[in-house]
Amino acid sequence: MSVTVLYASQITVQEVLETNVPAAAATGKTIVHTGYNTSKTLTSATSQPVTKCAIFEQALAAGVATIDLAALVGTNGAAVNGTGLKVQLVKFKNKAANANVMTFTVGAANGYDLAGAGFSVALQPGQEMQLDLADASPDVAAGDKEIDIAGTGEQIAEITIVLG
Repeated sequence: MSVTVLYASQITVQEVLETNVPAAAATGKTIVHTGYNTSKTLTSATSQPVTKCAIFEQALAAGVATIDLAALVGTNGAAVNGTGLKVQLVKFKNKAANANVMTFTVGAANGYDLAGAGFSVALQPGQEMQLDLADASPDVAAGDKEIDIAGTGEQIAEITIVLG
């Protein structure tokens, strides 16, 4: 399998100034903020390598689930084992149809310090979080491989994990 990732993290803001622009024409009062946007292409040959991916929905059972980075299910049910690789990019989304908060944390048993030992993010329905870990996350290993999800009932999260 070959993986190429086109990564973008963008918030483009258009602001129309209404005062303090005396010499600007009506069209010259618009400022577009794009300076903090990020866009890049990643492959196995880039300095932030990507070689495997798993994009899936994770259903909770009785309000909990554990993502095992050494036993992910990839496209068409293919097994994706992240052992020895780093999580390079991740996106968690609490689907808008869910009724309650979903919390993503370092796993209790064999916790993966995705963004540090205290990593935890609570997402309301419809909220999402995306991280570019810039080749700085730990390697997936037997004792470092799980991300826990807590919510209620049988909520469903949308998950994207890219490893390399």
